[in-house]
Amino acid sequence: MLRVFCMVLATVAGGAQVIEFESGGLKYQTLTRNSVTVMFAHLPARVHEYAIIQVAVSNGAQAPVIIRPEDVTFERSDGAILKATPARAVVNELIEKGNRGDVIKLVSTYEGALFGMTKFRPTNGYEARRQQYLAEVASTKIKAAAAASAIALVQTKLAGGQSTDGAVFFSTEGKPLGAGRVVMRNSSGEFSFNPEEAETGKRF
Repeated sequence: MLRVFCMVLATVAGGAQVIEFESGGLKYQTLTRNSVTVMFAHLPARVHEYAIIQVAVSNGAQAPVIIRPEDVTFERSDGAILKATPARAVVNELIEKGNRGDVIKLVSTYEGALFGMTKFRPTNGYEARRQQYLAEVASTKIKAAAAASAIALVQTKLAGGQSTDGAVFFSTEGKPLGAGRVVMRNSSGEFSFNPEEAETGKRF
């Protein structure tokens, strides 16, 4: 994955071009603007009313860039725009309405996706957050909530050379995202990916 990621960085350095590839059974799209690379894939499962995508961001610029899940949208082919749900709201709902089994399945799905990215090592991603959160709690129930918190992409200030990853949640009433495209906007510009028909996936 690291080799692919580096090839992508080199390929798109001269212009904004979406690159598509498969890894670990997932279909990825990646795009670089102003030395910042954003990569995403649909996760093959939904939890409650949420559809989930995995996002990874690498900052190859000298200036820092702020990454927020709320900056990610899904623009449907019918013109409707879905905004990502803030990470805290998703975690709170999982704690209130879900159960430990839901969280375990969510963690397993996300870690399964990371298996295909074993050579891409974010400096401030899920693994780092998981180690931090789980070290701070003892209760099994709280650990489950902490694991869910670690998965969600949170607001992060990436310095030059840093990278992060996380899950972004869209409230879809338990339905697939459908036809459309993922768009992310940050200080490096607009990352508009190729239109697609999102995978249906399975629901927990």
